[in-house]
Amino acid sequence: MTISILQASKVCEEILRQKEFGSTGKQVSAIGQGTWYIDRGDRRSAVAALRRGIDLGMSHIDTAEMYGDAELVIAEAIAGQRDEIFLVSKVLPSNASRRDTIAACERSLARLKTDRLDCYLLHWRGSYLLAETVAAFEQLVDAGKIRSWGVSNFDADDLDEMLAVAGDGRIACNQVLYHLQERAIEHAVIPWCAKHGVAVVAYSPFGHSEFPDPRSKGGELLQMIAKRHGASPRQVALSFLIREPRLFAIPKASTPEHAADNAAAGELVLGIEENAALDKAFPRGPRPRSLPML
Repeated sequence: MTISILQASKVCEEILRQKEFGSTGKQVSAIGQGTWYIDRGDRRSAVAALRRGIDLGMSHIDTAEMYGDAELVIAEAIAGQRDEIFLVSKVLPSNASRRDTIAACERSLARLKTDRLDCYLLHWRGSYLLAETVAAFEQLVDAGKIRSWGVSNFDADDLDEMLAVAGDGRIACNQVLYHLQERAIEHAVIPWCAKHGVAVVAYSPFGHSEFPDPRSKGGELLQMIAKRHGASPRQVALSFLIREPRLFAIPKASTPEHAADNAAAGELVLGIEENAALDKAFPRGPRPRSLPML
């Protein structure tokens, strides 16, 4: 059976829109919605942005107990459509004992006005033994409070330790800092996650107030590729970041228009030469001693 170029393009677009999320077996939108600082602007606009993103297929919504009132904003945005959402939150390392992890999850559930999370993450490593946190996660899974669990800001050696504690097939994802000008995870984290079937979720995919200047060489390349596709430079950046099967990104949007721009990146498929040009324009550099994080 043969398919036309147009059909092949549509197949690629579908793959980009939905990917298997690590060990969960769930198909999840490759472009999701981040919510860090979403509670600090106009609440009505933030709710509208999340709802617009959901309408456009960005059903993967990420938050954390650390994000102030973000969980309350999300609760309002997803009211009446919880079953369509892949909802993720995180526990702070200071709350990552077995007892406190369970208590933190219960607080998040109450604030989100839901009875379960689709994935629950340890925000970064702290002083508690990983075995304590894993025991809490597994207890929450058994109770139906969470469907799966993962980690955030874990380097390859941290992932090795977590794997030794939890065993194969338990770590659903690793959420890490990843954007065009910060590609440290490509050295060891992405290969590790690919080997072990763990999803990689890019947070701050546009950088933290450091998206390439349009007058820079990299910025000019983004604009050139964007013009070729009738897209925006940020859509090109997102498409590059999710170019591999297990890569996801969770950009934040504060307006419905911004959410729509992000969502469109899920349908943008860059060519091999375009990805190679971006790879050259934004070199990953040497592997740092420690994993960058915000």
